[in-house]
Amino acid sequence: MPTAIPRDEETLAGLQLIRTNGVGPVTYHDLVARFGTAQDALAALPDIAKRAGRRKTPKVISLDSIKLELSKLEKIGGHLVRHGDIEYPGNLRQMSDAPPFLFVSGDLTHLTKPAIAIVGARNASLNGKKIAGMLAADITKAGYTIWSGMARGIDTAAHTSAIKQSTVAVVAGGIDIIYPRENAGLHADIVQNGAVVSEMPPGTEPQARHFPRRNRIISGASVAVIIVEGTPKSGSLITARFALDQGREVFAVPGSPLDPRSQGPNNLIRDGATLIRSADDVLDELAAASKNLFSALTQPRIASQPIESIDEKEVDSTRLQILQEIGSTAVTVDELRRQCQVSAPVMAAALLELELADRIERLPGNKICRIG
Repeated sequence: MPTAIPRDEETLAGLQLIRTNGVGPVTYHDLVARFGTAQDALAALPDIAKRAGRRKTPKVISLDSIKLELSKLEKIGGHLVRHGDIEYPGNLRQMSDAPPFLFVSGDLTHLTKPAIAIVGARNASLNGKKIAGMLAADITKAGYTIWSGMARGIDTAAHTSAIKQSTVAVVAGGIDIIYPRENAGLHADIVQNGAVVSEMPPGTEPQARHFPRRNRIISGASVAVIIVEGTPKSGSLITARFALDQGREVFAVPGSPLDPRSQGPNNLIRDGATLIRSADDVLDELAAASKNLFSALTQPRIASQPIESIDEKEVDSTRLQILQEIGSTAVTVDELRRQCQVSAPVMAAALLELELADRIERLPGNKICRIG
């Protein structure tokens, strides 16, 4: 039976907040931590943006638009899972840029099982698809859920084999938008026997910029990522880099040096990824990690509390110092904080003001760079 979609004022305000221009997941969590609730953070947006030098107030999506999103979700029988809900994936919750909300079609229980991602080339070889299917089948029999992106090739092979046990597809558009179209049958099967997940509202058509965001969810929800074929610049290698930044295990299936599709996995192995020949290689490496994951999955939702009071003058000076210290080349927030010699709350406050003013851009790996 479908769960009721939450429509309380805090949830509605949270959806308005994350849909506001300049508010990404990191800034969303910083705002809620600073002001205690999404409602209070939303009310504070004009003053924050003004402090950082933004002339126009950030445009907030209307409440009617948010209610329409939820009505569409309800119409397709979907679920809204909030960050911190018991149904929210435990590993994903630990990420600084975790999606505040997930839109889900299917059975929510698949989100709370220990997960391993299998991703790879869209133009996969027959052997590559066979290996991905074998890995997925054996890993799910061991109690894991297979997460992937429902793309052609390796993703499709992994989902198809895992669906008999447990699989989750993370899509770049809305959960009701089938992409690629040839996977319409697979999409329906996963909704029936697994779960389809997105941070984008129903009806959203996938765009190029959405795919890297999707990939960080696939790796973030998993204890490990397996790469089966892929060129060095492919989406699967982007997922591997996200996994490394998130502290996840990365496994790779080796291939012929003469096949361009094997360059990505072979390079990962050369750089330290674990070479695997079968599911047993993966399961042996993760025997201890799976125990740690189960404890994270049972954490209850905890309401955000306002952070300690901060000195606004210190935030002002830190904001100016940040703009002096950074340029178009990305730097880590930890490195910048050491350079500025300020507390974490002050740094967070200064960064969120600069992001709302479109002065900085947040990048994967807890990095930022200056805009303009």
